[in-house]
Amino acid sequence: MSSDVKDQQSSATLREVVAGQGMLVVVSSPSGGGKGTLIRRALTIVPNLGYSVSFTTRPPREGEVDGSDYHFVSVERFEQMKAEGAFLEWAVVHGNLYGTSHLEIERELKEGHDIILEIDVQGAASVRRLAPEAISVFILPPSLEVLRARLLRRGSEHPEELALRLRNARSEVEHYREFKYVVVNDDAERAAGLLAAIIHAERARRERQETVAERVLESFQESR
Repeated sequence: MSSDVKDQQSSATLREVVAGQGMLVVVSSPSGGGKGTLIRRALTIVPNLGYSVSFTTRPPREGEVDGSDYHFVSVERFEQMKAEGAFLEWAVVHGNLYGTSHLEIERELKEGHDIILEIDVQGAASVRRLAPEAISVFILPPSLEVLRARLLRRGSEHPEELALRLRNARSEVEHYREFKYVVVNDDAERAAGLLAAIIHAERARRERQETVAERVLESFQESR
């Protein structure tokens, strides 16, 4: 089967799942933009919201837990999964491989769970192409200086890696135009509240409340 056919089938399947059940929320930012922090906060204040744990070949940072922050795998294992079609999207980011399991996403959505993806701008573009119904949010740092300071405080990159991430960030922030929502992360509590508000507002859209609304209408008809 050609890769184009596989992509078309994956696209059709994901569109059907997203349209029929749970909501897919895609959150992106340049490295150090704070998307992970905001997502963790949003998960504590938004009920019934799941998180998709991505696969990566980069080594764990201090304090990161395998299976919770990421699934940390070897390059060989990642390439095997890629060949098996295990990823909804995958990308090379700052020299490391990252990917999202499409089986996990489809399972969660079919069960009616809203799920949030923490992915780079390349992965977000792939998901938007496969599922235009997905809700996309870009986390924008207030300035390059603030972003540099955050990366320095993190202290997890060598000087060469830090320079690479900052160079890439200059081009990554330009992709904010491709997203439906933009949140400036100048204050983590405020920005997390905005992210949660976006999710609540999207849940309240008329087309997502059709089943509930029709059930309410039936109660009015029964009372006649």
